[in-house]
Amino acid sequence: MNLTSIVGKTFLSRQKELSRHQTEGTALQQSVFEHLIAAGRQTEYGRQHGFNSINNYDDFARLVPQNSYEELKGDIDRMRHGEANVLWPGRVKWYAKSSGTTNDKSKFIPVSEEGLKHIHYRGGKDVVAFYLQNNPQTRMFDGKGLILGGSHQPNYNVHHSLVGDLSAILIENINPLANLIRVPKKQTALLSDFEVKRDRIARETMHQNVTNLSGVPSWMLSVLVRVLELSGAKTLDEVWPNLEVFFHGGIAFTPYRHQYEQIIRSPRMHYMETYNASEGFFGIQNDPTDHAMLLMLDYDVFYEFVPLDELNQHVRTHVVPLEGVEVGRNYAMMISTSCGLWRYMIGDTIMFTEKNPYKFIITGRTKYFINAFGEELIMDNAERGLAYACEQTGAEVLEYTAAPVFMDEHAKCRHQWLIEFARAPKDIGEFEQILDKKLQQLNSDYEAKRSHDITLQHLEVIVARKDLFNDWLKMKGKLGGQHKIPRLSNERKHIEELLVLQGNKVTE
Repeated sequence: MNLTSIVGKTFLSRQKELSRHQTEGTALQQSVFEHLIAAGRQTEYGRQHGFNSINNYDDFARLVPQNSYEELKGDIDRMRHGEANVLWPGRVKWYAKSSGTTNDKSKFIPVSEEGLKHIHYRGGKDVVAFYLQNNPQTRMFDGKGLILGGSHQPNYNVHHSLVGDLSAILIENINPLANLIRVPKKQTALLSDFEVKRDRIARETMHQNVTNLSGVPSWMLSVLVRVLELSGAKTLDEVWPNLEVFFHGGIAFTPYRHQYEQIIRSPRMHYMETYNASEGFFGIQNDPTDHAMLLMLDYDVFYEFVPLDELNQHVRTHVVPLEGVEVGRNYAMMISTSCGLWRYMIGDTIMFTEKNPYKFIITGRTKYFINAFGEELIMDNAERGLAYACEQTGAEVLEYTAAPVFMDEHAKCRHQWLIEFARAPKDIGEFEQILDKKLQQLNSDYEAKRSHDITLQHLEVIVARKDLFNDWLKMKGKLGGQHKIPRLSNERKHIEELLVLQGNKVTE
């Protein structure tokens, strides 16, 4: 009997529990709600907002305000200085450093012991539970898992308290037994210099029996390319013949899929998407034939949803719990968790594809869209449009960002796309035309604004030089880890910084 079949037996009871998601979603969320409210009554925040008077969801929605990071920042900073029982019972020692807000370079998301155990680690275990269930012939535990993480550093001068990428927090606190089946060594995994880390990971892992990968697609691809460079191999199958699965999350996989398929040729290779963030672990692709993910309902996360069309109008009156959502409608997600986040707007938007079980796709970010002219272009439109344009032209997109040009010297308005290609199209004009037409098919508002080139002219694609986006992230101290390229923006700050770095003339 191989190690995987032995380890697999430990997941059987959880696999049975997970079946409750098929029909008992509302009941699972009610249990989570009751647990969180009971814990919240022991906190300063709970006393301030009448948690002792909360007996049901309506009470909760009436007494507890909706929060962005700015509303909770003061309390989180007190927690970082060592205060107890502020947003969650006890002291919270860990803080996941996330991309910033309008007013701050970084956000610091509290990660409690309960959150680590009942959200983040439970999510990681359930990914494996679903994978084992769907792939009974797997041998993943007979080799090593390459887990790509970030780094951490001290939190103020508070004893044993640290801040860093969520992935670094997870690696630092992982069960010691798990270190027997993961690479690279912890010292390497937690290095802060991504370029040094990339090289060391490649050198440490290229002679190991790696069977599975976990990480953000863009950064993992960079590591895998380095493995190929050092080994002299043409494909990863030559380096790791038993490689069988990549557990990926953090950013959309679509722009990278073809590149992975080029360097991993094995017909046994699987790709499994997860939805994990600094704020929590929310979704798992439980069915390999369905690109939608299952919303995980029995972690310490209580969900609420704000219709995106109302959010963009700055009207937040129509907030619904899980049972109130509609299939096919875009929602901004709001969460309450055992890390002390109460009615917290996470900034992501999703769309449910079905109920019972509750399955969804990520459609973008509340701040990553273009609506300069009423076109409401979201990330899901962008990803699908690019995928189609690449399919039609043989191109491969590595990184991209897009923003509006409000009015150029000819009084023309358009969308400007800055794209770094792994394989550029032969005719960039054809690529532009295909992308523009596909976006019109996907988005009726964009189509209406493009009508007769009156409101919005034909989009423009600027080809980025090699490594432009990495150089930009490096310049900002954000190379590696959980850092992501802002795909769509309603203003031009990011794209103009990139254009200056490339040497292009900035559009006024």
